[in-house]
Amino acid sequence: MKENVQRNDKEDIDFINLKQYFSIQEVSSRLDLSPSLLRYWEGEFPMLQPRKNRKGNRMYTRKDMDLLAQIKYLLKERKFTIKGALAHLTANGSQIPTTISLKERLMQIKEGLLELKKTLDQETP
Repeated sequence: MKENVQRNDKEDIDFINLKQYFSIQEVSSRLDLSPSLLRYWEGEFPMLQPRKNRKGNRMYTRKDMDLLAQIKYLLKERKFTIKGALAHLTANGSQIPTTISLKERLMQIKEGLLELKKTLDQETP
């Protein structure tokens, strides 16, 4: 049964990698930000303009998610003001994503290793 769970998790990860558009709820949970903050940042950062579907729901692309991760990094980690982050993004383009994506990948690896350890601890008498 554990093999099924692990296989389903892998299939979910593969599905996420194939997905082109993400809802505001998916983006907020992946980036650990509130949906209202995402909507606020849309007004503050003109380069952030997710598409809207027929119902008017925001649909974020991977590029949008990378930009949001950059904004989060500048505002939360580097303690930039919104005006400063906007100036930095405008002047420097996208120099941060490789650092952020590497950090996110390392966090995913850490979570996987912790899950593996937990599984091994349960199986060991």
